[in-house]
Amino acid sequence: MTRLIGITLGDVTGVGPEVALKALAAELPADDTRYLLIGDAGWARRMNERLGLSLALPPADDAGASERVSISNPLPDSLPHELAAGSAPAANAAVAWLQEGARRCLRGELDALVTAPVNKAAIVRAGHDFVGQTEFLSQIAGVDRTVMMLLGHDERGRWLRVALATVHVAVRDVASRLTLEKVLLAIQRAAEACRELGLNRARVAVCGLNPHCGEGGAFGDEEPRLIAPAVARSREMGFDAVGPLSGDTVFHHALNGAYDAVVAMYHDQGLAPLKAVAFDTGVNWTLGLPFIRTSPDHGTAYDIAGRGEANPSSMIAALRLAKQLAQGRRR
Repeated sequence: MTRLIGITLGDVTGVGPEVALKALAAELPADDTRYLLIGDAGWARRMNERLGLSLALPPADDAGASERVSISNPLPDSLPHELAAGSAPAANAAVAWLQEGARRCLRGELDALVTAPVNKAAIVRAGHDFVGQTEFLSQIAGVDRTVMMLLGHDERGRWLRVALATVHVAVRDVASRLTLEKVLLAIQRAAEACRELGLNRARVAVCGLNPHCGEGGAFGDEEPRLIAPAVARSREMGFDAVGPLSGDTVFHHALNGAYDAVVAMYHDQGLAPLKAVAFDTGVNWTLGLPFIRTSPDHGTAYDIAGRGEANPSSMIAALRLAKQLAQGRRR
C-alpha cells in the first residue's frame, strides 16, 4: 500500500511553504509515496509558481487516485494574499494546520506527519498557550512521555542522534526541572529510536549536567543524585547506557561511532554540537507519540522568506526519515 505523508505548511510568512514545496519536488521521483499538504492552497500555489516547480496541487477532495500531491485546508476562509511576517492570521492558521495533521494521524488517515516551521513568539502573541510543536502535538495525542530527538549527519556520513531530557526550559531552571525520571525516559526513548532506525545496537551515552560532571560534587550534585541513578536503573531494565559523561567530549566520541545516541540534559547542550556537524541535514523527531512526526531543524527565517533562497535540505531529510519510519512500522 502506498504511503500517505502529511505536511503542514507552518507559518506561511516564513520559509515553510518554500522548503515544503522544494522538498516535494526533490523527493517525488524517489518512490511512489503520496503527500497531503495541510495549509492554504493560495499561498502554496503562488509559491509553486514563483519557484517554477510545476507541481500539481489539486484540492484533496478532487484529487484522483493517480495524484501524488494534494492540498487540504481545514479553515473555512483562505488567508489574505499579503501578510506581515509573524502576523496573527498566519500564526492562527499554523496552529489549526498542526491540529488537523495530528488528528488525521490519530484517525489513521496519514502514515506520518512532517511539520514545517512555526514561530512560537508569533503564536503566543496571537493568544495561544504554546510552548512548542512537540508539546502541542503531545497534548493533542493525550500523551506526556514524549522526548525530542534531533539527528543528522556530517559530510562524511557520520551521524549524531541527540535526545533531550529537558527541552524548552530556561538555563537557570534546568537543574530544578531535571529529574531522574526525565533522564530515564530520554534514555529509554533514545534506545527505542535506535532500534526503530534498524541500527545494529542501541548504545546510549548520557551527558552530565555540570562541567566535568561536577568534579565529584565540587560544583553541582545532579550527577550522583539524579543522572547516575537513572543510568543504573536503565541498565537494570536492559538498556545499554553509559554515563554520566562530560558534555565537552561525549559528542566527539559519538560522532566517531562509540555511541549510537546521546542524551543531553538541556536544549543547547545537545543542539549546539548537532547543528555544528549537521546544520543543513538535522531533523527533529518526536519520540513517544502514537504517530510519526518529524520536522526540519530550523525556524521560520522571516529575513529570507519569499526570496526563493531557503535551503530545503533539512525538510528533505525530514521527509526521508518520515518515509523510512512509516515503511518500518508497516513491516
